[in-house]
This record gives sequence, structure tokens and C-alpha cells, in this order.
Amino acid sequence: MTTSRTYLSRGLIAALLSLSAFGAIAASSTVALGAKLSGANEVPANTSTGTGTLEATLDTQSNLLTWTVTYTGLTGAAKAGHFHGPAAAGANAGVALGFTGSVESPIKGSATLTPAQAADVLAGKWYVNLHTAANPGGEVRGQMAPAQ
Repeated sequence: MTTSRTYLSRGLIAALLSLSAFGAIAASSTVALGAKLSGANEVPANTSTGTGTLEATLDTQSNLLTWTVTYTGLTGAAKAGHFHGPAAAGANAGVALGFTGSVESPIKGSATLTPAQAADVLAGKWYVNLHTAANPGGEVRGQMAPAQ
């Protein structure tokens, strides 16, 4: 009887460890992303004293990107905001995904990306750009990358 209990206990422990490992794998499907926005990051750079941050997550199973962009100190109201890509830091690219709704801080949103877009995001090839009347090409910009 004791031998049966020992095997049963070991089996239950093994099952629990397997479920724990599966939970850790499932939890790792979400990648945290971030960016620091500034006028110095614009291409070409500008003298804006505005700053901002991007906090985002990408679910690598569903390709769901969720974001919050906060900013302060722009020369005026933000007129538009977008994710641009694919482009390395210091290069420009077209709009990959626009923000919908209000672009007042904080800007919150989510979208399901294509597999190619998700790969570009994970490779650090997307950036956030906020546009104002004084800086229609972009007042503050930040290259999105996996958080360290």
C-alpha cells in the first residue's frame, strides 16, 4: 500500500510540475515593449522640449498589440499619432498603424497585427510619432523595442 501511495504522490507532483511549466510557457507569450519619445529622436531632429513614453505589450500567440502613449510639453495639441515602420532608428517609414479616437494623453489602444508586422515590432523596426501644427512631420518620436 505504501508503494502505491508513493507512486501516486510522485505522479501528482510530476503532473503539478508539468502544469506549472506549461503556465510559465503560456505566460511568456506576452512581450513587454517600450519607447522614450523626444524631439531629438525625430528625423530630422527638432528642438521640441516635449517628451513621452510608450508602454505596450504584444501577445505573440494572437499578435494583439496593446499600448498606452503618454506625453507632455508639446508645442501645441497633438493633431495625429501613429506607429511607423518598418524602419531602423534614424530612418523614416510610412504609417504602419494609426491611432484611432482621441490623441490626447494618454493614448490607449489595441490592434491585431499581421505576422509580418509583429515580426517587425519584435525586431525594433516600428516607432511612435506624434504630430502637431508646429511640427507636422512629427514633434516627438520613439523607437519601439522589447523592454529590458
